[in-house]
Amino acid sequence: MPTLGNPIVHRGWSRAVFTCAIAWLAGAQLHAEAIIEGAVTLPPPKGTAPTVRYQAAGEVAPPPVPVAVVYLEGDFPKPAAPRVLRMAQRQFQFEHAVLPVGVGTRVEFPNQDAEYHNVFSYSKTKRFDLGRYRMDETPAALTFEQPGVVRLYCDIHDHMRGAILVLATPHFTSTAPGGKFRLAGLPAGTFTLKAWIDEKTVREQRVTLTDGETLRINFPAPSGESQ
Repeated sequence: MPTLGNPIVHRGWSRAVFTCAIAWLAGAQLHAEAIIEGAVTLPPPKGTAPTVRYQAAGEVAPPPVPVAVVYLEGDFPKPAAPRVLRMAQRQFQFEHAVLPVGVGTRVEFPNQDAEYHNVFSYSKTKRFDLGRYRMDETPAALTFEQPGVVRLYCDIHDHMRGAILVLATPHFTSTAPGGKFRLAGLPAGTFTLKAWIDEKTVREQRVTLTDGETLRINFPAPSGESQ
């Protein structure tokens, strides 16, 4: 009867461990997720800080720099727990030019200026008016349950513009300065990749993703589109 001290037993045990390790690595590779990296050509910034009425305290920032929201369109399961995000008003601007959120996300609208603000929208996706409130007041957080675009305004400072893009996909991101983006944790398959700049400017490409691979996609501006 062989014992644990028997070299034959040790060799058999080592082969078993090695075989299990190879099988585990093969399984990990099989279920590795895809990545898309690239860049979007963006429109130029809108200029310097505006002159603001009803502004006695604090500096006025220039408009947020343009961004694109890059997302993968497909039939994906909904996230288990909706997120809570913020669209603050700071230096008399909305802090995001576009805030992408998934369906079911709650958004808070804190005022970080020493003046009154008001946030409202007439968009079909979500109509609301939070009224006028100060820095030390907390307006109601809103849940965005329908996909689409929600344009934001302030009825006190009419230069302020922002948008919330509500998406029925868990796979999205905003571009970094220079238009670069990276989407990780993507499933294998064939989908449509979109780059949303505004309602009239949405670029798209059909993509086929493979487990464990990185796909490079760029969205240049179409001929004739102003830069």
